[in-house]
Parts: sequence; C-alpha cells; structure tokens
Amino acid sequence: MTELRETGPVTAAKVAAIELRGVVKSFQSHGETVTAVRGVDLSIAEGEFFSLLGPSGCGKTTTMRMIAGFDEPTEGQIILHGGDVVGVPPNRRDVNMVFQSYALFPHMSVFENVAFGLRRKNTPKDEVTRRVGEMLEIVDLAGRDKRRPRELSGGQQQRVALARALVNRPRALLLDEPLGALDLKLRQAMQVELKRIQREVGITFVYVTHDQGEALTMSDRIAVMNEGVIEQLGPPRQVYERPATAFVAGFIGTSNVLSGTVARTDGGTAVIEPGPGERILVPGAAAAGDVELTVRPEKIAIGLHPPDGDVCALRGTVTEVVYLGTFTNYTVRTSTGAEVVVFVQNASSADDVAASGDTVWLSWEPRHSYAIGAA
Repeated sequence: MTELRETGPVTAAKVAAIELRGVVKSFQSHGETVTAVRGVDLSIAEGEFFSLLGPSGCGKTTTMRMIAGFDEPTEGQIILHGGDVVGVPPNRRDVNMVFQSYALFPHMSVFENVAFGLRRKNTPKDEVTRRVGEMLEIVDLAGRDKRRPRELSGGQQQRVALARALVNRPRALLLDEPLGALDLKLRQAMQVELKRIQREVGITFVYVTHDQGEALTMSDRIAVMNEGVIEQLGPPRQVYERPATAFVAGFIGTSNVLSGTVARTDGGTAVIEPGPGERILVPGAAAAGDVELTVRPEKIAIGLHPPDGDVCALRGTVTEVVYLGTFTNYTVRTSTGAEVVVFVQNASSADDVAASGDTVWLSWEPRHSYAIGAA
C-alpha cells in the first residue's frame, strides 16, 4: 500500500479542514456483515479541491456521507476543523452537500432557491439580497434571478444548486457526482467552471466521481479508492504518471501493464530482454526477479524499423488500427503475446504509420517505464 500523505502531514499550526482516522463502515445485509470502507486515513487541507475517485461500490460515496453526517462510522474518527464530529447531526456540521439531482424548488425563482437557507436562519433581508446577488455573480447567473428552474438549462440549474449551497458560507462543500446528469460537452465546460468557482470562494471542495477525466481536470489531489481502501493518494500528475498499483494504472486513463524477468542491471536500471534486439529498461526496479511495469500509450512511438539509442524497444504485429480524429489508436501484439495500445497524434499531412498485419517496433524512453509499487 502506498503512503497516503504524499504532500506531508498537516502540522499543528495548520489544522486540516477534514481528517479521517481509521474510519471503517460496515453494514448488515441479508444476515452478513459487509464492510464498505476499510480503515481509511486521510487529511484534506483548507481550500483544497480534493477528489475521491473510484468505480461504483468502492466506498467513495459512503465516505462522503460519513463526512456529511448522513452515515456514522463503525470505527474511527471524523475530524472537521479540529473537532471530532462523530455523533454530531448533519445540520450541526459546517459543511453542505450538492447531489447529482439538483433538488431545486420548482415553484421558486432562482433568487428564492438560493436565499432559502439564509431565510431559514432569519438572516436580515438586506443581507440576504446582498449575499444572493454576490453568489449569483460568482456562478455567472446574474440577471437570471427571477427565472424558475424549468426555464434554465441543466448547467444553469447545477449552478443554482451550487449557489444555494455556497451562500451559507460552509467551511467545506461536498459534491457527489454533481455533473453526472449533464451531457459530455456541458460536463466538460462545468468542470472548468467548478474549479473557477472553488478558487473564487476559497473553501474546501470534496468531490466524489467515477470519472477520472473530471478528477484529473479539477483536483489538487486525488484519492483513488478500490474495495473500501485508498490505493493511492497524490496530485493528479503523480497518480497518472506513477500509479502505485495495477488497479490504479488500469483505472486512471489507458495504461499498458507489462511484466518480465530482469536479465541484468545497468547503472540502477533493470533490463528485461524479451527477445533478440528487444529490451525494456526500468529505472529503480528490483535488481532481480519478476517486474510488473506500466507505460502510457501516448509515450510510445511506433515504427517499421528497430529504434536507435538507449530506449526501450519491443517488436510486435499490428492487430487493430482505429482513427479517432485527433489521434490514431494502434493495438500491437508483442512477441511475448502481450497487447500494447499506442496513441499516435494525427498531424495534418501524416498518413498512418502502419497498417493492420504489419510488423512494427515500439519504442519509448526508459523514464516512462514505471515499476508498479516502486517507491
């Protein structure tokens, strides 16, 4: 298991916004105990955009619901801004939650939807008007305050839900797959808008998603969850470029997972020699034994001749060529029987570099070979 606190522990001088210590959540189902979250430890900083990423059933939504107070942990502590909140009801935790279903009041205007929480707190009328106006400016809905939800697009309705949650000035905002109901283009636009809004209001966002593109686009850090545990936690680039486990490598983007036996070492680099003229160079891998490594498709070059220089080189046969607009996807079966995916950017005048059935050579720089589980 990889070290969870990639950016260093939170010091006493700077209290974490949210901290989970040894959190376990078990349910009874058909007479059996099902453990959804297994001993999760994490610390989320003030003002951080933090994502819980993983497939359905991995425990990410359960973790968020425990932070919000809708579920209580079976074991462990949940600490919000220095105070243990286990047993504290949701309305007394200084967090708000936004769901995939916006849950707007259809009979109320945009203004009244956003003002709802303030009015329940008996906030003075002038302050309600000022704060709602400011929030509608931030979410780019100024001038639409008199409209009803049915008169808005899906993206605009999502912004109303955000404004309603943020106008109460929570210390943290929890978002459970809030863009899931939007079409692809609108979802991509809203990703940029969410990050802008978070930066403007400056509060902690905890975002639950199964969409790795969303997490990579918006997050300061990502926790990748699988079967109730955090398999890796770190900044997006680190999680993408240096996956800690085979699961992370496969779940975050497209990755080629290769394996082989180290034949020799050369200056701290393990050398695997699958066949004549072939070599996989893996910096920092074990000096002996079997090695599992990952290399991303966009890092690999494909050609009809053996590559020159100190690069990794594998021979194979093209089994599939798929044109995808901005790039072409090649699937190559190597001499060892492994299937490797290669993404080649399409230049305006370039033809396909190879056709199905061609014998080709794959090459990449050794620094793009990452041994899974390496420190």
